[in-house]
Amino acid sequence: MKTNKLDEIVNKVDWDKNSLIPAIAQDNASGKVLMLAYMDKVALKLTLSTKIAHYFSRSKQRIWKKGETSGNIQKVQDIFIDCDNDTILLKIEQVGGVACHTGRESCFFTKLESGKIISKPIKKATDNYGVLDKLYHVAQSRKEADDKISYIASLYKKGENTVLKKVVEEAGEFCFAIKDGKEHDIIYEAADLFFHSIVALSYKNINPDRIEQELKRRMGTSGLEEKKNRKK
Repeated sequence: MKTNKLDEIVNKVDWDKNSLIPAIAQDNASGKVLMLAYMDKVALKLTLSTKIAHYFSRSKQRIWKKGETSGNIQKVQDIFIDCDNDTILLKIEQVGGVACHTGRESCFFTKLESGKIISKPIKKATDNYGVLDKLYHVAQSRKEADDKISYIASLYKKGENTVLKKVVEEAGEFCFAIKDGKEHDIIYEAADLFFHSIVALSYKNINPDRIEQELKRRMGTSGLEEKKNRKK
């Protein structure tokens, strides 16, 4: 699709209301609503030009090609805009039959009924997702969990100071393990430190992908130069 035509279509959206607009993904064959995400202008342009769904991840703060990690991409069949020009509907073919990062067919798998939450079973394992990303989503889900049966939930219930205290404790134990020089202990304590750091990031709703982005930004820049620029 030519650039000027692409811009013309993208500008049909009322971007004056918001820089991000809701985008609903619906299975083209069954009509089932699979997920809701958000798009900015770049994500919509990429979706239109590639016919593969792209979104803007609010948690990762970047453009996100659906299925970039799992391979469960969404092939776009049709794109519609609502009467207010501020919501997109994608008719898609879901590769792999799984739209949700939990491994379920749809992100709408929790039914609220008489105060109970009923979740549909996992259709396909999500082993393709990175362990830190999966851990982050587990930590996010524990915010509503029973603190009597969930360790992460118990930390969250006690509040920020408890969450941060555990990070400091694990950082100290990691340093002692480095000093002792025992490889097994170093790996074990590093895992504890990573775990509690992710829990703390989740407490503030910061996806670990954003830490990866920051590290990528620093690549190719000397540590001394980066530190000097930070002071400026």
